Amino acid sequence: MKIVSYEQALFRLAAYCSRGERCIFDVCQKMRQWEIAEEDQKKIVQRLQDEKFLDENRFCRAYVNDKWKCSHWGIRKIAAGLKRKQIPAALIREALSGIDAEENREQLYQLLAAKRKTVKGESEYEIRQKLIRFALGRGFAWNDIEAAMKLRPD
Repeated sequence: MKIVSYEQALFRLAAYCSRGERCIFDVCQKMRQWEIAEEDQKKIVQRLQDEKFLDENRFCRAYVNDKWKCSHWGIRKIAAGLKRKQIPAALIREALSGIDAEENREQLYQLLAAKRKTVKGESEYEIRQKLIRFALGRGFAWNDIEAAMKLRPD
């Protein structure tokens, strides 16, 4: 699909950014799909930023909030997702600083308690390993997982 004009691309991208928070990476990916010239891409990104359709800081805060509260991801998985979107490290650190370490551990404990009810295994060791893999896959730190496993009531 090729968009012919600069104005049409700008209009569509403004609408795209209006539907939800986007980052520069997402917008540039769309423009590459539409085969927009490199110099026009830079102009469009700048104009979207000037008109407040595109704000990486706002995107980071929304992404962290969504993934932490709704998807129950750990800090490491959230950070990896932001890196994949080519967000600068300083913005990632700033956005992740809003997550309280104690709340993070409490969320992990609740996730493990809920998962424990559905996990089946031949031994307690096997169940424990499945829970650890689950928590690591969700992006939680090993120290937090270990602490949560010790707190888990049997």
